Amino acid sequence: MKLFVGGLSANLDDVDLKEMFELYGDVQSAMIVKDKATGKGKGFGFLDMPNAAEAKEAMDLLDGVAIFGKKIAVKPAEEQPRKTSSDYRSNDRDNRFNRADSRNSDSRGGFDRNSRSSEPRSTDRRRY
Repeated sequence: MKLFVGGLSANLDDVDLKEMFELYGDVQSAMIVKDKATGKGKGFGFLDMPNAAEAKEAMDLLDGVAIFGKKIAVKPAEEQPRKTSSDYRSNDRDNRFNRADSRNSDSRGGFDRNSRSSEPRSTDRRRY
């Protein structure tokens, strides 16, 4: 059974996570998600316990426990579909069009980008 563990201290590593859960049963793998730039843990990780009963016991006993002053959350991991490069490209394209539309509806005054007139809008403050 795959478990999600959140609220971890940045000082913990994969070995610490594995040892913490091995008290309740066999742990096949343990991984703390790390920031690529700093190499420090992001505060959450995943582990795989082959025996579902042991995983459930560990989840029940460790959920809400304070470790290094932070309460951890332990729950079953949810499978997320992996994104392909085409998924990222289509989202970027959609977002780019949405941003362009929002820029055209400028509510701060100034010139209306959608009109052909170069006259300022009536909401502009004029200096006399």
